[in-house]
Amino acid sequence: MASFSGFIRKSPTERLRRFFEMRGVCASDDFDWSSEGRGTALVVSIEELLLSLTDRQQDALKAELDHLASLADSTGLLSAEQICAGQRIDLEGLDGVQDVLLMLAIEHSQVLDRVATQASLMRRTGGKNWSAFQFDDDGISWALEDEAARGAFLKDTIAILDLPDHRKREADWYASIRVHPITGEETKIVQATIYVEERAESELAFGPAETLERQIVQKVLEVGIACNANERIVEICARGGKKVRDEYAKSFAKHFAPHAESPIETPRREVLLEVFRKAKDFEAEPADGIERIEVSSLDFYATGGGFVRAEKRGEDETVYQFLERRFGNHSPLRAGGWQILAATLRIVLAPIDGQRRRTLTVTLRAPNTTTLPNKTEKDRHFVFALLERWGILAPPPEVIDVIKVI
Repeated sequence: MASFSGFIRKSPTERLRRFFEMRGVCASDDFDWSSEGRGTALVVSIEELLLSLTDRQQDALKAELDHLASLADSTGLLSAEQICAGQRIDLEGLDGVQDVLLMLAIEHSQVLDRVATQASLMRRTGGKNWSAFQFDDDGISWALEDEAARGAFLKDTIAILDLPDHRKREADWYASIRVHPITGEETKIVQATIYVEERAESELAFGPAETLERQIVQKVLEVGIACNANERIVEICARGGKKVRDEYAKSFAKHFAPHAESPIETPRREVLLEVFRKAKDFEAEPADGIERIEVSSLDFYATGGGFVRAEKRGEDETVYQFLERRFGNHSPLRAGGWQILAATLRIVLAPIDGQRRRTLTVTLRAPNTTTLPNKTEKDRHFVFALLERWGILAPPPEVIDVIKVI
């Protein structure tokens, strides 16, 4: 847990004063909120100010400040930008992440809870308790706004968690906006945080008589869902292992995309597209059974706007040879100001046991989207192993085994 001392020192004076005022902490007119250098003296002065509160009030306020401090980093700021954009809350002109978080704590407490959930989801992306599922694009819109579908999905959550049906539950649905790091394109993400009353736990605590007592504490667990309807990807963050997240994905498909085929779990790993800047010698071993490998298309994005796609011209010419022949030094591969946005690989497998030749096609898009070659688990593992061998996928993120329990 981050200490709130640094958070206080970096917070804008007026917003900090307003935050304490809204929490019932009244300072004298001559209280120095700015303090010289905004150093330790300000923290000491505020701690002395808190002494006028009861012990429980002090604990609650310090816990809230610690919570804000835990969000005061680049991930917390990005989470706030995404959530606030979806809620049409303007952050323009605010003075850094501390100012943003204090403003939300004062004016939009529910949005702040969503920011905390979003930051938790982002920190666990790719980790032990996170999975992403890819749906085929069947051209039929998802029923994400259907209240009946939302209610049925919430009910399924209880069954998946193997909890009695009387357990309390609540779902918070909201929109966020993700901005592509290269193109700046905005994508609406529909998210849900499902809160479920978990089994109660027995804990020791000091009671009203200031003596230790055994108390029953009702826990609440969370399940996070993020839906990218454009790319047909659903991210699920929940404890319980892969099989449990598979059940959530099946329930999602049943209620929100009933016409779609079963979704497929797909890793979300950063793709290193710069390896495609030059024609690459893809290493293949005899045991791979690969007849040939080719880059069939390259997508480029120009700084300041502009998009170009180059596709393989024919059997006698690679996409690299075409770009060199047609554009020379002006090719997006050589000219400045062009970034590789996507690349498509075709992996042609040699026929075996009398079967026909097969081709596995995978498209990689910045920053971390990888389409699946087809629907077999064996082929998916095979292709991703090749991508790792060829240095196209960044190392997996550090596994974070954290589940937020309220």
